[in-house]
Amino acid sequence: MAYLTYTTKALVCGVFNRNTADRSYLLFTREAGMLYADARSVREERSRQRYALQEFSLVRVSLVKGKNSWKIGSIEAQKNYYHEARDKESRGSVVSLFRLLRRFLKGEEQAQELFNYTLASLEELIKVHTERNFLEMALQVHILAKLGYVDINNIPANLQSVDPDDVSKQYSDDIYRQIEKLYTQAVTVSHL
Repeated sequence: MAYLTYTTKALVCGVFNRNTADRSYLLFTREAGMLYADARSVREERSRQRYALQEFSLVRVSLVKGKNSWKIGSIEAQKNYYHEARDKESRGSVVSLFRLLRRFLKGEEQAQELFNYTLASLEELIKVHTERNFLEMALQVHILAKLGYVDINNIPANLQSVDPDDVSKQYSDDIYRQIEKLYTQAVTVSHL
């Protein structure tokens, strides 16, 4: 019986040890959304996949849909956002964004626009910024809006259609309070 192989970019959002040398990975993919995939013997020293499949990494992965679950075939590491962050605050922002993805993204559903926005957000978060808290919260509110937890019309007008690299330029105390309120409402309403 032949199985189809899907090759896609993915963010490694979680790593879970299984058995002696196996691992399960929580992957956010462009074509299939959030999914769990298994890799056999990946914790062994001789494994070639061992260093590519690290948490907070962007990888190009070949996935095979098995009878019960996804299996990881070949893997190519492209970038690790945690290691490329320039300072401690940037690394904290990267971790926070990955936690948001793990918390609010559920199920296998195609999300190309969200995936692209998340990559652009991560590229911006690894840089050094003066208004780090505002940037992090504004990007997370945009992601929550794309997931349906925040009404896009409630986001301040000058932030509604802004690229991630221009968000920090829109800072003001008033806008920060509005963004903070939207974030708190989304988390409260979601019950997650």
